[in-house]
Amino acid sequence: MIHKLILMAIIFLMGWISFAQNETEKGYSLEECIAIALENNLDLKSTELLANTSKVNYQQSKANLLPSINGNFNLGVNDGRSIDPFTNDFINQELTFSNLGLSLDMTIFNGFRLLNSAKQNRLNKKASELETEAAQQDLILNVTLAYLQVLNAKDVLELAKARLETTKQQLKIQEDFYENESGNPADYADILGQVASDETSILVSESNLNNAKLSLMRLLNLEDNITLDKSSLILEFENFNLSAEEVFAEAIQNLATFKAKELRIEAAKKGVSVAKSQFTPEIALFGGVSSNYSSVAEIFTETDTSLIATNDFVTVNGQDLAVMTERTNFASSAIGYSDQLDNNLNTVVGVSVNVPLFNGFRAKNNVALEKIRVEESVLELERTHIDIKNAIAQVHFDMDAAYKRYQSLEKQVDAYAESYRINDIRVKNGVSNFLNYITSKNNLDNARVNLANAKYEYLLRVKVLDYYRGSV
Repeated sequence: MIHKLILMAIIFLMGWISFAQNETEKGYSLEECIAIALENNLDLKSTELLANTSKVNYQQSKANLLPSINGNFNLGVNDGRSIDPFTNDFINQELTFSNLGLSLDMTIFNGFRLLNSAKQNRLNKKASELETEAAQQDLILNVTLAYLQVLNAKDVLELAKARLETTKQQLKIQEDFYENESGNPADYADILGQVASDETSILVSESNLNNAKLSLMRLLNLEDNITLDKSSLILEFENFNLSAEEVFAEAIQNLATFKAKELRIEAAKKGVSVAKSQFTPEIALFGGVSSNYSSVAEIFTETDTSLIATNDFVTVNGQDLAVMTERTNFASSAIGYSDQLDNNLNTVVGVSVNVPLFNGFRAKNNVALEKIRVEESVLELERTHIDIKNAIAQVHFDMDAAYKRYQSLEKQVDAYAESYRINDIRVKNGVSNFLNYITSKNNLDNARVNLANAKYEYLLRVKVLDYYRGSV
């Protein structure tokens, strides 16, 4: 019974390990790699943060059109000689004071600076959004190219391994001849050298594959290598029918980078309008309400009257009589906090006009700088047109060359395959020079590698042209 349980546990463990390996070795399609890159790529995240910054700047520029309302409140204790805020008399005692107020400032007119700033930031926000879209397009293209580079390096590695396997099979034959002393020792030495050469090719191919994977992982921002699944990738090797001029015409219409740079020009023009507003007067409305409190403030209430002697006197019948006067008596009481706020309430409202007369030519120079930024934006757009047009022309030329080279290499592979087949038969029958066999084998293997490289080189160029057309 125990042995059965152990056996079942081993079977379950082996099945779990197999399942875990299958999960680990899951192949990623091109679409999945692109999705990972769009989620993880650090450069794209930086571009998105810049777009978010532009969005916040636009929101703030709209909020600047609203009035500014501020409230203030303070409470303190003063000891020693000071001014009573209630009576404005000098006092020398401890008092508690408090002030509170509410103020409003609103710009009525400033040469449309706030309005033009909002429009400029709106254009910059749209440009940033398009730049983010352009960065996404660039990333998709780069991931696609890196993905194809990995597949290309993988195919070349498989060809190198197949090449080594074929060479080892021939080595076994020559080794038997050599051990039986029935063959040419030089042939055995040649095939040993060919094995070493093929093994070196495998090492080079593995290094190229590793570098291609690292480039892809860098774009995906992943630390571990992943397995690619090209089963869903359709690599159609068809002749590209559009000319370079037609591709450039579509690029102007579809690429987000052109639209973004056009918006940058419009935003720069709004910057000129903002700078010109420094020449105009600024009219603003202001208002406020305030009050204060003092702990020494008192109110006096009449209580009664009393007669008191004065320093004066009158003489009646030869007798001096003091002059009496009636004095009203008062009782003091502290004034409450809310009562003082009501009693000391103060309001103010007005209009302010700020007229720029001279500011060291600052306004004039700012306008000149903004006009230079407009010219820079125009030059940047023109430079982008020229760069992309030249890039499209170069890629289109390289694509045509790769397509023609692929067609030529197909014929070369067929010819070398036939030559290798004949020399293989002749060598096995002992009627051919082994050097001819090695030469034909190397020619065939090299032609196959070149064919694979030409295929992916063509496909890479097609993907780049599709990117410029806005199809990626």
